[in-house]
Amino acid sequence: MLMAVCNLTAQTTISGIVCDEKEPLVGANVFILGTIDGCLTDSLGRFSFTTSTTGELTLKVTYIGYEDYTQTADARQFTHLNIRMKELATTINEVVVTASTFSFGKSENFKTMDALDVVMTGNSCGDIVAALQSLPGTQMVGENGKLYVRGGESEECQTFVNGMHVLVPYSTNTENSSVRGQFSPFLFKGINFSLGGYSGEYGQALSSVLPMETTDAATSDKYGVSASLVDWNIGGTKAYQSSSLSFNAALTSMGFYNRLFTERYDFSRPYRKLSGEAQYKKEFKTVGVLKSYVGYDLTSVGQRISGRNLSLKEHNIYANVTYKAAMGRGCTFFTGIANSSVFSDIDNARMAGDHYHNFRNEVHLKAEVRKVCSDVLKMSVGIEDYIRNSSLRYDVYHYQLGYNILASHVDAQWRVVPRLFLNMSARAERQQVGGHHADWLLMPRATLSYIPNKQLQFSLVAGRYSQTAEDDYLAQNPNRLGQSTADHAILSMQYRSRTSLLRIEPYWKKYHHLPLLENASYQPHGFGSSRGVDVFVEDHSLLKNLTTTLSYSFNDSERLYLDYTAMRTPDYASRHNLRLTAKYGFGKFIVGLAESYASGRCFPMGRTPHYNSVDVNLTYLVSPKVIVYSSLSNVLGRTNVFRIEADGSSVMPSRDRFFYIGIFVSLKNNKAYDISNF
Repeated sequence: MLMAVCNLTAQTTISGIVCDEKEPLVGANVFILGTIDGCLTDSLGRFSFTTSTTGELTLKVTYIGYEDYTQTADARQFTHLNIRMKELATTINEVVVTASTFSFGKSENFKTMDALDVVMTGNSCGDIVAALQSLPGTQMVGENGKLYVRGGESEECQTFVNGMHVLVPYSTNTENSSVRGQFSPFLFKGINFSLGGYSGEYGQALSSVLPMETTDAATSDKYGVSASLVDWNIGGTKAYQSSSLSFNAALTSMGFYNRLFTERYDFSRPYRKLSGEAQYKKEFKTVGVLKSYVGYDLTSVGQRISGRNLSLKEHNIYANVTYKAAMGRGCTFFTGIANSSVFSDIDNARMAGDHYHNFRNEVHLKAEVRKVCSDVLKMSVGIEDYIRNSSLRYDVYHYQLGYNILASHVDAQWRVVPRLFLNMSARAERQQVGGHHADWLLMPRATLSYIPNKQLQFSLVAGRYSQTAEDDYLAQNPNRLGQSTADHAILSMQYRSRTSLLRIEPYWKKYHHLPLLENASYQPHGFGSSRGVDVFVEDHSLLKNLTTTLSYSFNDSERLYLDYTAMRTPDYASRHNLRLTAKYGFGKFIVGLAESYASGRCFPMGRTPHYNSVDVNLTYLVSPKVIVYSSLSNVLGRTNVFRIEADGSSVMPSRDRFFYIGIFVSLKNNKAYDISNF
């Protein structure tokens, strides 16, 4: 009895409450370090337990997502404690700043856009470029179908595959006809479309960049075919133990479609494109990943225009090899080489009997080292070189041009305090044309982001960006026409919940040293500005299996460049752009609806009416291996006017409506849309 009484008198009660800055924490683990004495907090954050340990001891509290709490004192002092836990600071590797960038693929909460969404977006018919035009910041320019972002022309948006530059990412077509992107959406596991304010890694882009990352090595074989009214495709992948080899071949021809449906233009030879792609990927255990890609497009078309038979043919070849490896101690090494070659030939280009030949080539070399220095700092440093050559022959006029752009960058991302992040980078470029003198151009860039929680993000982006003039302008004045620059300032506000996404981004851009025609030669005296606001809303909560989006862009831009004689709004820029989309799935069907609107565009000879198109598409899953997809653009049949020519005539699409139907068949695996999945 005496021993029992002594034991009871030695028991000490440990009690208190555990909370964070806002509310009690339920299920926190409270215990005495080095013993099994402890308990979990209840629904009100309270805890109470007894311990036989006497004297000085250490109390520890742990909770997922919070820093561990420890306190050492005499056991008798651990009563009626009020313990406040601090939220665990995010490590720098976990931070994803999304300011002015749309990432396609699986996000943390829901899927924004992947290859299947690209195929089923409006009437994109599987074209990445057409699908991107559903996002804010892009502008409808139907006469060529290229990407125009925030008041910038199409050449100001540059494409990168696995970090390597693509010289010409579009297929070719006759004037006033839409082009398609060179790449299949099934090729990529990630697409990051940046509307501006990108880091120092990317250069030679005044407005935006489109970095795309190809898929990793496949683990199983896959083969498939597809056919439609306008194209036919066969593709597949052979998987090995730690590598895979993929191929894809496609033939696009408008001949059969032109015989079925009439059009406004007179084509002597229908649009045809023969393309092939191959890719090899190998993963080295504990060493790195090697990726190689090669693609080839042959495009031809003929059209009768103003009494002449225009004939166009283009060869577009692109290849790259990249290697990425871990070096230890938080370091990663990347190196790559890419080559782009484009051969263009046009007969009867401007008058009967003439011939136009243009050759463009670029070799892109790149090396970069990235290091995670600590939980609050990561850095990267890189160097790259663009080696370019081009030649043009048109009757008596010709030129031969060769130059290179040497660049380096350093980038640092720093967690200033737990929810405040600063990304600072600097890019330096030196353009050398022949033996002409060249100076270094320094471009600082910075992004300040406040991320209070997983739902909210606020960012302020500022920086300077550069791009060399197009070869046709540069060849006329190589010793003076250097690089054009643009200053970006963007305020980004984003809210993301489990079922919705809201983003609002006001922006401002100022252009300097644009090419301007003065006294029959181009001088770097052009300038301009572009400002506006983009709004994007995506929602998954209205109905089950229903996804809706709203994209709105307001843009106010003016320029004095090229052959402009006064400041004016560029003819490719429309002030208002609105796009509404809805996608609903029921049973084996997926129905898509899109409404696109753009205000009129200004030309010297007048202003176009507003653009409007209602598009629908229907997808039917016949079986796990067979999918049928169909779409109809401009259901209401509105005759849209794309531009007004110098003679006052209107440029309209070749057809008011376009109908597409295709069947996708998987021959080996159970996903029909994997037929071209490299």
